[in-house]
Amino acid sequence: MQCLRAIALCVATLVSHFVTAADAPTTFDNQYKAKLYGFNITVTNRLSKTADNQYDLLFKAESMLGSITEQSKLQWNPVQQTVSPLHYSYARRGVGKDRTAELSFDWKKKTVTNNVQKTSWQMDIAQKVQDKLSYQIQMQQDLLNGQKSFTYQIADGGRLKEYKFTIVGEEMLDTPLGKVNTIKVKRSRDNDERVTYAWLAKDWSYLLVRLQQEEKGDAYTIYIHKASRNGKAIEKF
Repeated sequence: MQCLRAIALCVATLVSHFVTAADAPTTFDNQYKAKLYGFNITVTNRLSKTADNQYDLLFKAESMLGSITEQSKLQWNPVQQTVSPLHYSYARRGVGKDRTAELSFDWKKKTVTNNVQKTSWQMDIAQKVQDKLSYQIQMQQDLLNGQKSFTYQIADGGRLKEYKFTIVGEEMLDTPLGKVNTIKVKRSRDNDERVTYAWLAKDWSYLLVRLQQEEKGDAYTIYIHKASRNGKAIEKF
């Protein structure tokens, strides 16, 4: 149970997608695999276009123990090249105690309504606040625009949290899709022993190919298994 929670946390925290600095996000459907403590885990990450400049972003981690599903409805601003979340949902089933949460963003009032386990409340937000998935698309845009470090305000659990990322180097990786040049990005947390690393394919719009979370001497790692963009499979890097 702990391994599925860890994979869900690190993927939802650092997943990268296909976008270009001049264009809207490209739809994709990626799959990652891991085997921890004898359990096979499959992670699905998918971006689907639903209307002009609107998208659904899905993250799902599942094993025989249960599943964790997150979804974000987001708005793309083609002029400012920014992402704004509209609605976020979270559901955990069979991994410890079942849990649900929803966040609804009202950008005219600059508020977000939280509904967690049937308890509802509101809080004020700033214009660039993200949810726990939508920031991923924004980080891709920032990478493609040449940034080397990133900080995002994330609406989570009725308060704003700060996610910090830094590029720490480059590395050639072997993957099921072939060898690929990557950059290595680190997320560290203040007053927390957890550290997360992501390896992103430089020549593939920073596609995530490997993710690893380290905590108290343990490491949880996932690897890319399948990937596609605009409905076309990537056969080889």
